[in-house]
Amino acid sequence: MLGGQGAGGVRIGYHCSHEQFPPSTLLRLVARAERAGFNAALSSDHFKPWSERNAESGYAWSFLGAAMHATSIPFGVVCAPGQRYHPAVVAQGVATLEEMFPGRFWVALGSGQLLNEGITGQGWPPKDVLNERLAQSAMVIKRLLRGEEVTHRGPIRVERARLYTRPRKAPPVLGAAQTEATAELIGRWADGMITTSRPPEQLRGMIEAFRRGGGEGRPIVVKCQISYSRDGERADREAWEQWRIHVLPSTITTGIEHPEQFDALSRTVRREDVREKVFISSDADEHVEMIRRYLEMGITDIYLHNVSLGQEEFIDDFGRKVLPLILDG
Repeated sequence: MLGGQGAGGVRIGYHCSHEQFPPSTLLRLVARAERAGFNAALSSDHFKPWSERNAESGYAWSFLGAAMHATSIPFGVVCAPGQRYHPAVVAQGVATLEEMFPGRFWVALGSGQLLNEGITGQGWPPKDVLNERLAQSAMVIKRLLRGEEVTHRGPIRVERARLYTRPRKAPPVLGAAQTEATAELIGRWADGMITTSRPPEQLRGMIEAFRRGGGEGRPIVVKCQISYSRDGERADREAWEQWRIHVLPSTITTGIEHPEQFDALSRTVRREDVREKVFISSDADEHVEMIRRYLEMGITDIYLHNVSLGQEEFIDDFGRKVLPLILDG
């Protein structure tokens, strides 16, 4: 359980998608989500969006300070240290948020995508180098959060870095994984794992790989892609319009640099392809059953990313029809 205890030991969080909405809108939406009964929130962290359509990409770390001040729920963010962010700067951002809002923040570290990291002009390393860079970045961040002075030389270079403002207790540092190979590798250093929704047998494989790598007993967080609208046709259409790029495997998407390339690559993706990756339904009861399947697997930290644009009706309807059955049931 991350960021304190939810009702019944369960966190059902609202995902703040910076690729789809400006931060001023997300600030309003996450406050509305808390009022509706969501008891946690998750933020994406992009420099470029996935598509030129409906494109946004606010700076997540500015948003996080405002959003945590405007709410009382815990927040997490997924970021990629090592290229766009120096790990010492990530550690300083994490420490500052946790010092201001004790017990309410966690961070997940991933190897990132060229889409975001390519702005530095450094090129894009192969996967084995990305994994090693991530592991070294995570080590630097965790040492700094413990109060150590860090000098490190390798793919990541750090010279006498120390955090002069730290929280009383270091927050959790999770690892982000999309494949079993990555899940096993992050088990060496991560305080937990975050991954995206997938069929139960595939998710079990991810969890087993993380535990094999050393993550036994540590929390599993799932960001669940859904598309909800009171109009079923709209939910289906907007899932395809907004999120069809994610039908493609991460081995492809991590190496693409520009939103217009994603648009070109996804033109042949069909609606039925998207239905295999996004849980699409206008029936709140079906969403309840979907969430319960994750809970039956022992996963208690679930963040709902409604890829449809109708966020207000999603928040309000889930607050009335879904969250009470999960959190109070």
